[in-house]
Amino acid sequence: MATAPAADQARLLDVQALDTRLDQIAHKRSHHPTLARIAELDGQLADLHASLVASRTAVADLRRELTKAEDDVTQVRERAERNQKRLDSGAVSAKDAAALLSENESLAKRQEVLEEIELDVMERLEAHETALAGVEQAHNELVAAREGVVAERDAAYAELDGEARDVAAQRATTVDGLDTTLVTTYEKLRARLGGVAVAALRHGRSEASGMPVSPVELSRIKALGPDELVYCEDTGRLLVRGEDAF
Repeated sequence: MATAPAADQARLLDVQALDTRLDQIAHKRSHHPTLARIAELDGQLADLHASLVASRTAVADLRRELTKAEDDVTQVRERAERNQKRLDSGAVSAKDAAALLSENESLAKRQEVLEEIELDVMERLEAHETALAGVEQAHNELVAAREGVVAERDAAYAELDGEARDVAAQRATTVDGLDTTLVTTYEKLRARLGGVAVAALRHGRSEASGMPVSPVELSRIKALGPDELVYCEDTGRLLVRGEDAF
């Protein structure tokens, strides 16, 4: 039967307590409430991103459309102004003057149509710019909220990591000098049994299972030497016997 110094077995309970605390810290870190909030905000930002891109694209398109509409109006206006200057100069024939007057009448009608188009584009652009401003504000608010939660998470992480370092240092001190075979057995059991490898036997009750040890098994354990390793029948974990074991 495997053995290890009884004192080392007793110290193993302290190692287990420290390992359990490290596991709790790691669980708290990986399940910190801020992580769910960050994920929620990331989802909201992803949803809003599509609207933001669509709104920015619409505004950019309308600005290009407005520029074209303004250029069209300018071209018609400048053409009419050039014609008027020729008419005002008196240096054109009666036939040319009549043609210029006719063209200016057409240009005036054309300018009116183009200015209506320009006004329509301006109105649509204003509406889209207002909508874009709202989406950008909502986006900026979400970004700011996320930054705040990330800062909260990082502060919590720093505190937890500091605690973990302290506990790990205590563990290193506690495990130092323990029987190497015992430690190896302990680590294998921890990996196989969900992190808990050792518990105490107190007043005939296994703290590994929370149940009383059967009378037959208890009698067998009483007959063992203090250095012999004892395992819980129900859980397979190491049982450490102290002065209050029976």
